[in-house]
Amino acid sequence: MSESEDSARGPDPAATPPLDESIREVTRASRATADAAKHSLRSLRRLASADFALARSAFGRALAWAGVAIVFGASAWLFLAATFIALLQSWGMSWLHALLLTSVISLAVTGLAAWRVSYFFNFTGMHSTRRQLSKLGLFDEPSEEDPDADVKIPEGKP
Repeated sequence: MSESEDSARGPDPAATPPLDESIREVTRASRATADAAKHSLRSLRRLASADFALARSAFGRALAWAGVAIVFGASAWLFLAATFIALLQSWGMSWLHALLLTSVISLAVTGLAAWRVSYFFNFTGMHSTRRQLSKLGLFDEPSEEDPDADVKIPEGKP
């Protein structure tokens, strides 16, 4: 007998497992699939929980830096600026130049504090969770390649 005749007759009935064994295998495979899905959802829940914890922490740090900026800018700097202006005045600098130099230093420190605030606020975006949800197809953000996207994404933003 040739191979073509063998394949024309179909599979060998003796090599085919019984129906009850096939059902057990399918049941085992479906349980394994359900367990894998359960573990994936548990991992996603843990990721979201960790991302929320990071966001809370980053928000707290951002508020702390904002507080530092306010306290520095509003209270201690007033005394230091007045002292600095008086010192510059005693060195022969005009009032205008003394006030201008003090203002520039104040703006530089305020800019540093604002940069730190924006740095920590960036962590509140939950980027890891959104990335994982996008992979699952549950949360899609519009991108530049998406023809249906109405939202224009600013340059330099992830």
